[in-house]
Amino acid sequence: MIKLSVMYPNTPGARFDHDYYREKHMPLVQATLGESCKHYTVEKGVAGAGPGAPPTYVATCDIFFDSMEAFEDSFGPSEQQTIMGDIPNYTDLSPVIQISEVVVH
Repeated sequence: MIKLSVMYPNTPGARFDHDYYREKHMPLVQATLGESCKHYTVEKGVAGAGPGAPPTYVATCDIFFDSMEAFEDSFGPSEQQTIMGDIPNYTDLSPVIQISEVVVH
């Protein structure tokens, strides 16, 4: 299983609309990726590692695919344009992206 993680650094003064992200952007992502997107999670950062520390990320999401090929087949230039083009609607942050192989589920 492949996991695409998208993380938005908690930057003072940055804009992030959690409602839009959860209710509009992520359903758009799922619809754009189609059946290749097995499921996704959305998290809202609430705290950092130490007492009173702010969260490292204001929000993160994980999108799951059966394989790297399924991810690559579903995330072509058109899909990238649709998904990335929606980012300004909810944030002025640049996401940090990582693709991982899930080894324990």
